[in-house]
Amino acid sequence: MTTTPDLTELLAQAPSNWGKWGDDDEVGSLNYLTAEQVLAGVGLIRKGALFTLQRLIGDPNGDPVWPGRSPATREMILDESHWDEGGDGPAFPGGLHYADDKINAFLQGSTQYDALGHVWYDGRIYNGYDARTTVGGLDKASVEPIAQRGVAGRAVLLDMARFRGVEHLGAAETFDHTDLEKCAAAQGIEIKPRDILLIRTNHLDLFFQDADAFYGSFCEPGLVYSAELVKWFQDKEIPNLVTDTIANEVTTDPHNGVALVLHNALMRNLGIAFTEICDLEKLAEDCAQDGVYEFFYVAAPLKIHRATGSPVNPVVIK
Repeated sequence: MTTTPDLTELLAQAPSNWGKWGDDDEVGSLNYLTAEQVLAGVGLIRKGALFTLQRLIGDPNGDPVWPGRSPATREMILDESHWDEGGDGPAFPGGLHYADDKINAFLQGSTQYDALGHVWYDGRIYNGYDARTTVGGLDKASVEPIAQRGVAGRAVLLDMARFRGVEHLGAAETFDHTDLEKCAAAQGIEIKPRDILLIRTNHLDLFFQDADAFYGSFCEPGLVYSAELVKWFQDKEIPNLVTDTIANEVTTDPHNGVALVLHNALMRNLGIAFTEICDLEKLAEDCAQDGVYEFFYVAAPLKIHRATGSPVNPVVIK
């Protein structure tokens, strides 16, 4: 019987960017997004077309979330009925009425950025901070430093579903960095150093077709771990991995049985920011029509103190 290795064993020789930007760094590979990268992205704007990548919170068709998390719920606090006879609507000089509501949601229950301290093994989060700094909230490597900084630069879409000639990738389907390069070449683009990578699988289409079946055999498609893939991401100085799946990688590695290896090899060790549950469909359709797969990407998660993640509405401008 094969024993599933511990992450400490599996990633014993994995490369690390800890200390590269100083002992106090909390934004990791986003440091690669210098003013030069921002201007390179801005220089790709040609037609002024905007694409927002956030999935709708409170979608009547359902909100795809990681198993065990519940979708956001919205509660109406005030509406016109509160000023009906016997209602308790507040009185304002001049007769103002207004609507008010609130949501209860997992901070990583919609399109969102992970904090670099979101996952770990061996008692250490990104940059070597003690995992005890997560108790009660992230004192180190929370989402707040990413939110304070913001994210902007040249980005490319790698449409793996179209590249493989399918509407969507199936459960547990994998690809690696060599597949990304082949996809880019087929699209007529080059993955340049410090590019923000957007990867389309359209796998969440299966959630909207049959949510019970989607969760019943839950193993998302995505990038699969290898030492060579991790080295490729490090050598390319990739700052941000953006996908349309819930967890940005194949859920359980088919080669070793370990869950979410790349969350640790790329995020925890290299400090690569993860953006998940994006809606890439309108962008992908436009790219397929005009043949332009490179563009300016800008995003900023909410500034939430000590949080493990935050909702975000990234914007692509072509």
